[in-house]
Amino acid sequence: MPVVYLDNAATSFPKPPAVAAAMLRYMQEVGASINRGVYASAQDAELTTLLLREGLCRLLGHSDPAHCVLTAGHTIGLNMILQGWLKPGDHCLVSAMEHNAVMRPLHALAAAGVQFDRIPCDRTGRLDPAGIRRLIRPNTRLVLLAHGSNVSGTVQDAAAAGRICQEYGIPFALDAAQTAGHWEIDFDGWGLSALSVPGHKGLMGPSGIGALLLSPEFANKLTPIITGGTGSASDLEIQPSYMPDRFESGTPNLPGIYGLQAAVEFVEETGIAALRDHETLLTARFLERLRDIPRIRLAGPWDPVNRVGVVSVDFQTIDNAEAASRLEHDYGILTRCGLHCAPAAHKTLGTFPQGTVRFSLGWFTTPEEVDAAASAVAEMVCIAGTLEKR
Repeated sequence: MPVVYLDNAATSFPKPPAVAAAMLRYMQEVGASINRGVYASAQDAELTTLLLREGLCRLLGHSDPAHCVLTAGHTIGLNMILQGWLKPGDHCLVSAMEHNAVMRPLHALAAAGVQFDRIPCDRTGRLDPAGIRRLIRPNTRLVLLAHGSNVSGTVQDAAAAGRICQEYGIPFALDAAQTAGHWEIDFDGWGLSALSVPGHKGLMGPSGIGALLLSPEFANKLTPIITGGTGSASDLEIQPSYMPDRFESGTPNLPGIYGLQAAVEFVEETGIAALRDHETLLTARFLERLRDIPRIRLAGPWDPVNRVGVVSVDFQTIDNAEAASRLEHDYGILTRCGLHCAPAAHKTLGTFPQGTVRFSLGWFTTPEEVDAAASAVAEMVCIAGTLEKR
């Protein structure tokens, strides 16, 4: 039985072949760190790291590679924003669709005196940017939004949110876990102060690496939450103030850097427009097939436009966990079941506490795999209906 991988919202698979090749080359032929040597292999590592920063800036609409901070992952980047910026007495706005990577640090900060409000979203997970205005307070210091939902696939209007934040002089941060590599992102054009991305999802790189892009103004006032050796300014026992060293303490994940650089190169060569068109067509195909299947409910919008390829289904006559298990064992289809680390999103969508079965598409997903998944859902629902009648 062939395996159909439809869990790209968790991590993309397969990766472009160049990713593993680049990581192997580093491990076998380079091996050096950056900022800690001037010999040839160290210079190779320096150049690859620079190429990665430049590639990420081109993809994400940022004008300064020095303000592209490489992180140990997307969750680290979000913590760097929240913990490095918010102080007791500050107020933060988030959407009602946030992931626990935002909500858990925010609740920890709330215990220390930080306040936050959730901007309401409709039953498809979409936020009305005007809702931001109604919740702004004199002490609002940050607006942080999930650009794309990992539950419903809904993509928010970041440009409109950015204009409102600029009007009030409030820093605007974006969680692009589900949109980087899938969607056009314009850091400078949207007036962003911070943008966090993972390397292992839509960018198709390895896990354990991400990036945090910062505006110069925000970076100057953001407190590093980790300090230590950077390989630079070694005569000082205080953290360097210049970028990106200010936020890059410790030996970086060089195998990850090489892998992500190759992945970003693949994404650039393929083109964001082509990646998005492929995903939109597959999503439209899948939604069209699902629409005719009874006794299931879609958590999110039916319209394939303004969404990513994340499709969550709530089975009405089968336990969702059982459905996900049967999809794997009877049909070879790999999905994710549950609350997807986003209970607030499920409450907004009306799928809490049962959660959903999530099908998430990627660049290497084929139309035949989408059809197989829809056929499996239809057959499972039909079998369940037959058993009910007995």
